[in-house]
Amino acid sequence: MRRAFAIALFTLPLAAGAASPMTYLSSDGPAANPITSLGWALLGLSIFVAAFIAFAVLIGIWWKRGDGAYDGRGWPVVTRGRNGMPWLTFGVPISIFLLLLSAIWTFYTLGAIAAPPKKAPITLEVTAHQWWWEVHYQRTGEPKSGFDTANEIHVPVGVPVRVRLTTADVIHSFWVPKLAGKTDTVPGQVNLAWLQANQPGVYRGQCTEFCGLQHAHMALYVIAQKGAAFSAWWNHQTQDAAAPQLQPATRGQQVFETRCAICHAVRGVPGSQGNLGPDLTHVMSRRTIAAGTLTNTPGNLAAWVSDAPALKPGTDMPKENLNGPQLQDLLAYLKTLK
Repeated sequence: MRRAFAIALFTLPLAAGAASPMTYLSSDGPAANPITSLGWALLGLSIFVAAFIAFAVLIGIWWKRGDGAYDGRGWPVVTRGRNGMPWLTFGVPISIFLLLLSAIWTFYTLGAIAAPPKKAPITLEVTAHQWWWEVHYQRTGEPKSGFDTANEIHVPVGVPVRVRLTTADVIHSFWVPKLAGKTDTVPGQVNLAWLQANQPGVYRGQCTEFCGLQHAHMALYVIAQKGAAFSAWWNHQTQDAAAPQLQPATRGQQVFETRCAICHAVRGVPGSQGNLGPDLTHVMSRRTIAAGTLTNTPGNLAAWVSDAPALKPGTDMPKENLNGPQLQDLLAYLKTLK
């Protein structure tokens, strides 16, 4: 039993590194590393306290008081060494020391993650919606630069990224556990956070503040790329959508302009300035749709466009009563938005 416990204790951190990207047992960035260290320390402290209390209880059970002496009123006479005072004298200072140590370490962690170690060259304006994430990219200090995307954040490896968090409706919470701690989005307020990925990879995030019916289906992904790959992605995202060349896609653009443009934007398409839903300029370059609810495949896209409320009840996107040819043309157009 002891051997099995020791193996589990020492292999759990290793297993954490191989767990899903949503795990908080390991981290890959300086905004999350101090939090992970603190979490493991508090877990170890909690195990120690629980074990110590269990040991003290067992000692109390084993160390019987006996019958003892009674005074004239029939009350037991407490004898020195049997009244528990030595345990109290020993336990109180230890408890104060451990609590003080935890508090100091917590304040140190808060200070360490309060701001990035150097100026962040990129700022993300992240707006939480029920139930998806709107993301505006810009160079720090250049508010008119950049572009919009949704539910998927690309960052360069080893570079801090500043995040300004707001909400369009209720309170949400932005959390990418392997890269940063939780930060709430509060109506009428801007909260600041920052991300930095030390390794290339895909990191899953999630809203962690209950925000309504589809709270569990409000995910996001952070894709960390090396410099050249990130620059290529950035340059592609700044471009307008290419005009469709084939007839089905051309007809599909007309369907989009008449049925979808009131809520969605596609840069380069006249009259497509909707901001109630995600920007779709390069929607086919994203891994998922509906804020991580579905993988971005033609079949899922067709189902989502046809009847979004059936897949994500409560969503603001209405059921579209498209006939077969309209749906196929619209899908042909959406597939060009890469």
